[in-house]
Amino acid sequence: MCLAIPGKLIETFEQNGLRMGKVDYGGTVNTACIEYVPEAVVGQYVIVHAGFAITVIDENEAQKTLALWDELAEHMTDENS
Repeated sequence: MCLAIPGKLIETFEQNGLRMGKVDYGGTVNTACIEYVPEAVVGQYVIVHAGFAITVIDENEAQKTLALWDELAEHMTDENS
């Protein structure tokens, strides 16, 4: 299964000649390559797939998706209880 998850870009930096960023996924921070979204700036939300940011989305859309993720996680927890 392939998933693309929204996260908030909280830092940008260059690594090995590539533009990289720290992305916050609701409290979990990971590094992603942001070379494909040169317009992305700190504070914006990006969709990340397999470690690569593939698009910039607005905050409202990101929050809707994150709320659905939270709902799914809660449902999975309830099923396993």
